[in-house]
Amino acid sequence: MEVKLMRQGDLHTHTTASDGTFSPSQNIQRAVEKGLKAIAITDHDTINGVEAALEEASKHNDFECIPGIEISTLYKGQDIHVLGYYIDYKDKNFLLTLEKLTSVRDQRNKMILQKLNELGIQIDESELEAKRCGEGNVGRGHIAEILMEKGIVNSLPEAFEKYLGKGKAAYAIPDRISPIEAVKIIQDANGVPVLAHPGIYDADELIALLIENGLAGIECCHPDHTIEQVHHYEKLAEKYSLIKTAGSDFHGFRNGEVFHGDIGSCTVPLSTLRSLKNFCK
Repeated sequence: MEVKLMRQGDLHTHTTASDGTFSPSQNIQRAVEKGLKAIAITDHDTINGVEAALEEASKHNDFECIPGIEISTLYKGQDIHVLGYYIDYKDKNFLLTLEKLTSVRDQRNKMILQKLNELGIQIDESELEAKRCGEGNVGRGHIAEILMEKGIVNSLPEAFEKYLGKGKAAYAIPDRISPIEAVKIIQDANGVPVLAHPGIYDADELIALLIENGLAGIECCHPDHTIEQVHHYEKLAEKYSLIKTAGSDFHGFRNGEVFHGDIGSCTVPLSTLRSLKNFCK
């Protein structure tokens, strides 16, 4: 157990409910093994992993699981993700909205596969569907895994650098809700909206716009942020009195590789959880 993780929480993890490879229970178990005291389950556009994670978390003393989500949006032609914490994951209107978001995600997958096929890389929808775990979502991480299995790329980063990342050969994005709409959806579910990994967007002007519409915080520390970016967003958070969050963006392991970061690689003190809860009041 690493001493530095005591009294810390990881506020960004994915499970098999979306495009992670660990079950919700396994995410909790891994967090406990690493000495964390809290973890958020923030699957893409779904809450299907939350109840299983909460059930597992209840088996461990002095450990908290935060019900969350990561909503995909569109801003100036690029994918923007908004995290939601302490959401009412049983709210009927919220669940109906998520059904619509999932259909857009499936549309994007089809667009990406079509682009790959045009590049001479044949991947059938049935191959991608085979990666789905129960009612979980499938996405770019699964497509990257297939590219590795076919020998097209040697690693997950290479799949995104050549084909799946923003502006790359098979990148595609359908019409989606705006980040402002995502903030509203999270608020309506009594949750706390936080902008995920702003360092990958090059769109800092969006932060002020979202603050006007109820943004509570920004994810300052993320595995894809440089040290300079971490400091930059910490200063912005202080300037605008935003909650500073951090998370590993853990997606499990594919072919032995962790995508983004392992659980516990980016953490917050437990006082951050209190700030998030206070924002709900």
